[in-house]
Amino acid sequence: MNALANPEVGKYVNEYFSSSYQKVATFKIVNGQKQGGNVAAYFCAPDGRVLHCVAGPVDAATFLREAKWVVEQAKKAIEDSKGDGGKFKAMMRRAHAQKLKDETGLDVEAVTFDPPEAQDEKDALTYRDPTGRSLAPKLPPPPIDGPDVRLEDAELNRRQKNEAKNAGAAPIKDRGGKQWVLGNQGRVHQIMAAHSMIKIEKVYGTIFENILGEKISTKPVEVATPFSWVNKKGECLK
Repeated sequence: MNALANPEVGKYVNEYFSSSYQKVATFKIVNGQKQGGNVAAYFCAPDGRVLHCVAGPVDAATFLREAKWVVEQAKKAIEDSKGDGGKFKAMMRRAHAQKLKDETGLDVEAVTFDPPEAQDEKDALTYRDPTGRSLAPKLPPPPIDGPDVRLEDAELNRRQKNEAKNAGAAPIKDRGGKQWVLGNQGRVHQIMAAHSMIKIEKVYGTIFENILGEKISTKPVEVATPFSWVNKKGECLK
């Protein structure tokens, strides 16, 4: 992500986060350049539960804005929840629902409790690799209730167009059947309003498949001409 090369972003990330990375989608390396695939950044609690996510490559200003938002929300939730983990989770999910409303005008109801985990490994809502091994569950987002009735249609349409610019996302239907287009971050907030504070291994598949349109994979990176010192005839170059 180009944003991570920005000194201000790097300083903030180093101050508040410990960084790591992992490949989960298929892409190629051709002449040293990455082709295909996509990228997502997850802001997690120390135990790997996802507080927030940035889906897709973004500029430095956007990345920094989202990073600062999640840090401030987490600080506030820690203070207000007074050590109650359930309250903290509910506050984070409500914060995502509110941010979606503030930025797009669309309402979702935060899911403040989690149903019991499915014990059946053959659950249909689960991504699997070719061997049948479970990779990541498919997390359903909370349904959109519709626009804030206080917003004029023209203002809502403007916000939607700004959010959806360059997203290439399919429309989402609200409870009334009307279609809305959300960009990547709008979709992230919709999902996080129901699944913030879920372990990253249960979140990443939904982000990559449902938002970024990428197939998650256990295959290694495919490198075209990995050994640049060998010519096409298999002879070593001097």
